[in-house]
Amino acid sequence: MAEAQVDRWLRLEGLDNVRDVGGLPVRGGGTTRSGVLLRSGSLRHVTPGDVEHLVDVFGLRLVIDLRTQREIDRDGPTAVAEAGVETVALSFIPEEGRPLPETGDDTDPLLRNYLGYLRDRGDNVVTAVRRLAAADAGPALVHCAAGKDRTGVLVALVLDAVGVDRDAVVADYALSVEQLEAMFRRWTTAAGEPMPTDLTPHLPRAEVIAAVLEHLDAEHGANGVGGAAGWLRAHGMDEESLAHLRTRLVTAV
Repeated sequence: MAEAQVDRWLRLEGLDNVRDVGGLPVRGGGTTRSGVLLRSGSLRHVTPGDVEHLVDVFGLRLVIDLRTQREIDRDGPTAVAEAGVETVALSFIPEEGRPLPETGDDTDPLLRNYLGYLRDRGDNVVTAVRRLAAADAGPALVHCAAGKDRTGVLVALVLDAVGVDRDAVVADYALSVEQLEAMFRRWTTAAGEPMPTDLTPHLPRAEVIAAVLEHLDAEHGANGVGGAAGWLRAHGMDEESLAHLRTRLVTAV
């Protein structure tokens, strides 16, 4: 998992947990392209300098916002959207909430949430991937609130679907742990609240995203190929879009 040592972080003033998914090894050869897809936490605190870097340097043209409408209404439009970058809201959580699990369900709560995104908002998941696959999408950014759970699931699905090495997919998800304290410090400072003494409940856990991908393998994998592409096909994504996704994200061998 040497790829996890590659510095893919973007260090911006008001944006936490933002990194490029480029440089990850692909099964059979090649790597993911840099400058195509960023993943991050909320854009709520971006500064004018951040916007300039994202738009003029990175060339950002599309933002996929995975927050709920309540979160979006609470925080208002982002400065990135106001700068003219197309922003598409595709919540992974039902606005009415998710029903409580049946009695006796001992599934890890985080795993249950992650699988719930795919079960409850499968149409939004597929739409997000389809938008990222579009030939004219240009450089894109995916975010939620912290950039570790909803964003983590979508990015893991995308990376697995284009053939990124499984260990690299899991390692990319887990990298968010490096930014967790900085995110909470920014949030609590802005809200005038004390910093939590224990961030353990909020940590991204590699074994959970690995379990999601193993679940997809069991349900949709075939011939040694990961199950994310199979899940996307089963939920309406066509082969042409999957091919475009790989072309956009993977360097030629």
